[in-house]
Amino acid sequence: MPLLALLLLLLVAAAGCTSAPPAPAPPPPPPRTAAPPKPIAPAQEEKEKVQVPHSASGRYAVVRGGAPARPGRGRVMRYLVEVERGLPFDPAEFAAEVHRTLNDVRGWGRFQRVDHGPVRVRVALSSPRLTIRQCLPLRTGGELSCWNGRRSVINALRWAEGVPQYGGDLAAYRRYLISHEVGHGLGHHHRSCPGPGRPAPVMVQQSKSLGRCRPNPWPFPHRRPDGR
Repeated sequence: MPLLALLLLLLVAAAGCTSAPPAPAPPPPPPRTAAPPKPIAPAQEEKEKVQVPHSASGRYAVVRGGAPARPGRGRVMRYLVEVERGLPFDPAEFAAEVHRTLNDVRGWGRFQRVDHGPVRVRVALSSPRLTIRQCLPLRTGGELSCWNGRRSVINALRWAEGVPQYGGDLAAYRRYLISHEVGHGLGHHHRSCPGPGRPAPVMVQQSKSLGRCRPNPWPFPHRRPDGR
């Protein structure tokens, strides 16, 4: 074979041994869709239920600060609020709720919150164990609250959970607790249900039973909240 023809044949063969033609480009990825929004958690109930320990520190701390009595006539009673250290409640929020209850026109009267003595009443949020100790010789079983001669001892378990006879209305039950135990501090004694379907007097032991009465958290429920 002539040399020139041989060279041409080799060049054609070498050209055929180059890299294979490029593979076709992969198809584009499918379009991304936005993930569905996460459901909004219910207002924690509305945060999760507060878990109240049976015992905390066993020592009270006075909630600092104060608040004036509501306008009106009549004697102003000084009181202070205490919260046992180690309880899962905000002391300032507890104190504010106590003050709103005591100064409602349906309540016992006009109360000024202070953070030092002398005071007529101390309102003390307490673990079940401290409640048992503070309330002796009364037997609370770690379930009830009491007046011990110096303090309205509010059981934190009842404050957190309420009682079935209030039908889930925890705010109303808390008002009852404050009104009832402070009522003892003002010299009021237990009463009984006056008749089926009637509002229970606030000094009925509503945490135990309503008898056949309806729940009522106020000493003077006939007064309108606007004072009229």
